[in-house]
Amino acid sequence: MTQQSSSTATTKRSNISLLLRNIVFTVVVPGLGGVYVPWLILTRHGGSLKPVAWYAVALIASGTLLYFSCQWLFGAVGRGTPGVWDSPRRVISVGPYRWVRNPIYIGALLIVSGEAWLFGSVAVLLYAAVLAVSFHLLVVGYEEPRLRARFVEAYENYRRTVPRWIPRAPRDR
Repeated sequence: MTQQSSSTATTKRSNISLLLRNIVFTVVVPGLGGVYVPWLILTRHGGSLKPVAWYAVALIASGTLLYFSCQWLFGAVGRGTPGVWDSPRRVISVGPYRWVRNPIYIGALLIVSGEAWLFGSVAVLLYAAVLAVSFHLLVVGYEEPRLRARFVEAYENYRRTVPRWIPRAPRDR
């Protein structure tokens, strides 16, 4: 086997591993938090999943699209997953990350809020509020300090030019 073919095989294995890690992350984390927990909330005490506001599907779809575009960037650009245990190897500052530092969390909140609207559920809306507070505490207390330590100047430049939660048109950096 030549060095080039060995390198190609290693790259393919690495890409397959990255794809599988991202699939597992999506099934476990957003699958549980964005699908299973709302389903449990909606169906507890014998409730049914009866949609009352079909317009909410657009909100859910936009959150889903945002999530998957961010996840693609985590793999393709950052060479990691959204999981804190398998984070990207470099700062991602393209796509939605040019507009806001935490678009994947915004996508998750759009999905869960859309589910609350779709089913007219105050309980799922309260769950979305708990998620929003939890996401903020995770970002401020864990992710940002870790990113500062890991990427130093690159993350500091990114942090200075891109807002944490409220999207803003990208500035030239």
